[in-house]
Amino acid sequence: MDERPFTRQVARRLLCDERRAGGIIFSVLQELRDRLTPGEAADVAAQLPHGLKGMWQEGERENRKVSRVHREEFVGRVRVRAGLPDDTEAERGVKAVFVELQRLLGSATGKEGEAWDVLSQLPKDLKLLWLEAAEGETRG
Repeated sequence: MDERPFTRQVARRLLCDERRAGGIIFSVLQELRDRLTPGEAADVAAQLPHGLKGMWQEGERENRKVSRVHREEFVGRVRVRAGLPDDTEAERGVKAVFVELQRLLGSATGKEGEAWDVLSQLPKDLKLLWLEAAEGETRG
């Protein structure tokens, strides 16, 4: 299994090329991973295709502390890391990656299986962003 279908789907959602989508994916995965405990991050990594797993694990340390950021800071960090023009574009990118990650983890709503485990570790405002991504998918 490789990451190309994932990247293509994110690019389609964001109406950008796959190279740009790859940078956004990397930024979101890194920030999300850092928001989870190392154990949960390892559980997610075990379900990712090789290329995404590499993005997810780059720079990971088993003894790292959880980054206790909330929605606004999370989106801002993605904006800076991905070189996006503003937080609106960064939030669009986060949602595009979240919905595809949820799908990859076997969840249509962001609330099943491993996606539930991710959701359970997020603060309330990031939980809402995680769920908004899935809800946008069911509406759109």
